[in-house]
Amino acid sequence: MIPFALETRSVVKRYGSLVAVDGIDLAIAGGEGVALLGPNGAGKTTLVEMIEGLIPPDSGQVLVEGLDWKRDGAKIRGRLGTCLQDAKLPERLRVDETLELFCSFHGRGLDRAEELLQLVDLVPSRKQLTGKISGGQRQRLALACAIAGGPQILILDEPTTGVDPAARRQIWEILKTLRTQGATLLLTTHFMDEAEFLCDRVILLENGRILEQGPVPELLARGGVSSLDDLFLKLAGRRILE
Repeated sequence: MIPFALETRSVVKRYGSLVAVDGIDLAIAGGEGVALLGPNGAGKTTLVEMIEGLIPPDSGQVLVEGLDWKRDGAKIRGRLGTCLQDAKLPERLRVDETLELFCSFHGRGLDRAEELLQLVDLVPSRKQLTGKISGGQRQRLALACAIAGGPQILILDEPTTGVDPAARRQIWEILKTLRTQGATLLLTTHFMDEAEFLCDRVILLENGRILEQGPVPELLARGGVSSLDDLFLKLAGRRILE
């Protein structure tokens, strides 16, 4: 039996009296694109951080291609490409040097760094210091670093927050290309159009629980609404806007 690319089984995470993630079961097939949507505080980032192995669940299990973080952490790390909300990169290195560094972590050479520069359209900026490039360029560079080792599972936490519309569209096209090459994508975002463009399925979270999940057309039909924004407002009330 082929394992899911990503799976959580009744995962729970508490911070004092706050239950950030409350028994979530999640299964993502290889090659699938899934968006986690919900208001601030819904539990999206906490769930993603458990899947990435950054924090352990208080109970439940997280599996990556059938491997458990508790037993197989070293094996799992090489299979994931992760990009956090606010990626920190070495500001005194040039763009090309930064990519060469990250490629070296995975035993990849200059050819891979050059391939990534072209993929994320940073060839013209290759000699600039990382600390001097724009926010959109930085996000594209962070994405390139995340996929330096050629992972087939990508986990991105709000990858286009704070970038301009043109840069956001560039990042979408890069991710779409990776998806056509067979990559699995787990994405958190506040942008409904981003979820629809990149993902096969969306999962709506509220108070650490799953409210609804499924393909967008199916969700809209079940909710009797015309947009994901309307569905959010119907299911979770006006706190979505906070």
